Amino acid sequence: MTWSWRYEDAEGKPVEGPNETFTNQADAESWLGQVWRELVSAGATDVVLVEGDREEYRMSLQGAQ
Repeated sequence: MTWSWRYEDAEGKPVEGPNETFTNQADAESWLGQVWRELVSAGATDVVLVEGDREEYRMSLQGAQ
């Protein structure tokens, strides 16, 4: 299974962002730690970690600023 991120604004609407996929959760989380500022600049306020079709968890980027 692959891991990826979904990006959303404050209203839960999709925000365009990198279409990266990862082979494990740790790599996905590490990558997010490197690019979260760019995502905030693009309008993302929340991210959702997805494994295949399953939503693993949702996280706000608002407190990270």
